[in-house]
Amino acid sequence: MQNLLAFLAKYNHWFLFLFLEVVSTVLLFRYNSYQGSAWFSSANFVSGKAYEARSQMESYFALATLNEQLTARNVFLEHRLEQLSQQMETLRADEQAVVPATLRDSLAQFRVIQAKVVSNEIHQPNNLMTLDKGSADGVRVDMGVVCGTGVVGIVYLVSTHYSVVIPVLNSKSNISCKIQGRDYFGYLHWNGGSSRIAYVEDVPRHAHFRIHDKVVTSGYSSVFPPGLMVGKILHVFNSPDGLSFRLQVELSTDFAHLRDVCIIDDATMNERLRVLRMAQDSIKSDRH
Repeated sequence: MQNLLAFLAKYNHWFLFLFLEVVSTVLLFRYNSYQGSAWFSSANFVSGKAYEARSQMESYFALATLNEQLTARNVFLEHRLEQLSQQMETLRADEQAVVPATLRDSLAQFRVIQAKVVSNEIHQPNNLMTLDKGSADGVRVDMGVVCGTGVVGIVYLVSTHYSVVIPVLNSKSNISCKIQGRDYFGYLHWNGGSSRIAYVEDVPRHAHFRIHDKVVTSGYSSVFPPGLMVGKILHVFNSPDGLSFRLQVELSTDFAHLRDVCIIDDATMNERLRVLRMAQDSIKSDRH
């Protein structure tokens, strides 16, 4: 305490000087209109810059939500485009075909669950992907997963808040696909290597198509609706047995940079899977 008093006594003239400076400054800007207006303008400029900086920061942190919205919108528009393309191919092939007055939006029957990729492998033979949505969000096993550019995979395991997906980049993944506008179908399979290349197996030998034709989901499975983008044809090979074609496909989904996805909740999927499994169990029991 004595040291503090000694310090104040030693520098009391400086404290007095600062006090008088503050008082004089207040009197100057309060009772002189020109100086007051100058101070007011400067204060407004500083506060305006502060508000502008805060607005930019809030806009930056809102980009994540905007990105999720754009991903969902891209999925909708991609599927809509494939529907319109298929309708145009039908009209060209048969001018007498009966076309509905309005195109039914097949996505209307789905509930789309937006999710983020929290873990993703692309260099293993059997890669897995983890999403930040689980059973608490309505996710179930065997749901299809897509992104704004194409097919991603199928839900394999589900916990309360997370789910594990078998992506296209997994040797156990087999997704029914077809060549857009030509209705020749096969099964998409990944054999390792590049994360942008996969193969469509068992395409019939009588199939007619061209390099760079698009490959889309066939709709023959219980997981994906028809017309979702898979990729485009790069090369054509013969199958090992020579009975079919093997198509090398450039995948439309860039798994190396995948962040936002959508899980397709098809309300009728459970019923279809249940009927299919009942039929399989019935066949097995008949054999025994």
